[in-house]
Amino acid sequence: MKILGNKKAVLPIAIAAAFAFGQQPASAQGLFDMLFGGGIRHNPEGEFPPPPKPRKGQPGTGGGGGARISAPTYNTYRADRLVRVDFKSLLPAPQSATAQDAAFVPSVTGSAFGDALAGLGDYELFAEPDIAKALIAYYSANPDFIWVTGDSPNSRAQDAVRVLGEAASYGLTPADYSVDVPTTATSAAPEERIKELVRFEMALSARVLRYAHDAQSGRVDPNRMTGYYDFPAKPLDLEGVLKTLAHTQEVRTYLESRHPQNPEYQALRVELESLDASEENEIVVDPKLLLKPGESSPELPKLLTLIARSLDDEMGGDYGEVLARLGKSEVYDPELVPVIKAVQQRAGMKGDGVIGPRTVATLAGTSKADKIGKVKVALEELRWLPSDLGSPRVFINQPAFTASYIENGEEKLKTRVVIGKVTNQTAFFYNQIKQVDYHPYWGVPQSIIVNEMLPRLRSDPGYLDRAGYEVTDSRGQRVPSAAVDWGAYGAKIPFSVRQQPSEANALGELKILFPNKHAIYMHDTPQKSFFERDMRALSHGCIRLQDPRGMAAAVLGTSVDYVAEKLKHGHATENVTRVIPVYVAYFTAWPDMSGKVEYFDDVYDRDSRLMQALDATEAVRAPST
Repeated sequence: MKILGNKKAVLPIAIAAAFAFGQQPASAQGLFDMLFGGGIRHNPEGEFPPPPKPRKGQPGTGGGGGARISAPTYNTYRADRLVRVDFKSLLPAPQSATAQDAAFVPSVTGSAFGDALAGLGDYELFAEPDIAKALIAYYSANPDFIWVTGDSPNSRAQDAVRVLGEAASYGLTPADYSVDVPTTATSAAPEERIKELVRFEMALSARVLRYAHDAQSGRVDPNRMTGYYDFPAKPLDLEGVLKTLAHTQEVRTYLESRHPQNPEYQALRVELESLDASEENEIVVDPKLLLKPGESSPELPKLLTLIARSLDDEMGGDYGEVLARLGKSEVYDPELVPVIKAVQQRAGMKGDGVIGPRTVATLAGTSKADKIGKVKVALEELRWLPSDLGSPRVFINQPAFTASYIENGEEKLKTRVVIGKVTNQTAFFYNQIKQVDYHPYWGVPQSIIVNEMLPRLRSDPGYLDRAGYEVTDSRGQRVPSAAVDWGAYGAKIPFSVRQQPSEANALGELKILFPNKHAIYMHDTPQKSFFERDMRALSHGCIRLQDPRGMAAAVLGTSVDYVAEKLKHGHATENVTRVIPVYVAYFTAWPDMSGKVEYFDDVYDRDSRLMQALDATEAVRAPST
């Protein structure tokens, strides 16, 4: 530890140390006011004072002055290149011309498969490396047709081809799975017919395996897109897929079972089908419209028409007469303000009466093309998650700024949340809830220490002591913040910082943990006003809950009164004894519990990045045969 050498600092350091290592007496606030002028400044997460402007010759600014801990980045996605399937190990051993003439009788019965393999000698079939490997392994161990019976494709093949052709209904691209099917009637010579059939066999198996993989795991590897995505692999036994298909007539059932089997996936599919069949909105409103009471715009009548169309009995009774009278007005008359406020509040917005882009999106919706894009992205993202999402579960949808506790198909709690700022984005992953902390300590992340605290600490090393934080060294020993030469360190600081439990603690009174490498959890916050905002991407990455007591009670399987009683007894930890998965998810299209799909703004611009990855994958697959 590097200690400051200024003798004038000895007394303040000693006093700070006394308070840091013991219980602060009731008069501590007054003493801090006297010593430091202004008392203890508690700063919630993300609200640290800005660093002071540097002065010439100012001490404590050496070391790694410009060091920062960087957030994850987004990568230009590059899909794996396809490889040519190497059929050499399947080909029959060469024979002498005389023996070959005597032994070879073109046939599609008996030893037909072995006879047909010669037709793969110069066949160029391209597939993903693991699929190419699985094809050879399977047919080496199982030298027989799956998709051919007699001299034509069988019913199993017909079912498979139909399923592959319906890929678009799942938001997939049918061209990725297309296969040329041999015609039933043919005048080709027996040798040519067998060659055609064996090549069809291999091509269909390759595309069926691609389909099964894509249905189960998605077309892209999300973890390669960005460090903000964190998903475990979903292994698929490719040889096992072919073995199953070779011994079942329920090909459709099996292939469709590879897709996620949850109501949300089905609701998104229904929405996609509905969108494909729908007409584009005939009323298009400027998405950047900004209109305050008293102002005018030719876009206003369009919005009012859309409101009038969707009036229910309650809204119609309250506002029907006003809309009938002013529905064609381009002036935002004060009489219309209650109408707009009511519509905003119904959509979960603030209800301020100002017509802006969010209000326009709520009323006019997004275009058909945008909705289709969001649904396809959502289907892909849902394939990254477990097929069965589990019950009970906690589902956080970042673009919706909500967290829900769901059990037995019922949303028993839904609360507003604050998520990470664009510069401190919340990751997309899933985990399992482990414990609830009452009156928690807040262990300050290294990124916040380096990026936000360190600039001030270099000029004001006692800041943490005055602000109620504890500093410990690498051995876990408490040290006064004022005794550390913070200017000697860059991005690697050998100290930990934590904030003591208090009402002003950045985590408030509750923390709900699901250990993960991103150090993200759900917690309370003293900044209650943030929940009144429509756009709530405001934190350092953790999930702030508007109703933390309700969520704690839900995951513990108890009551809010129980949680309130526990909070009366100070700092404590309680384990969650049930298996409760938590999804820190990111869906700009997501169905509510009734199956109605809602659309949200792409806060972090992640949809376009996923579309780039999907385009890159399609480009690699396009030349495949």
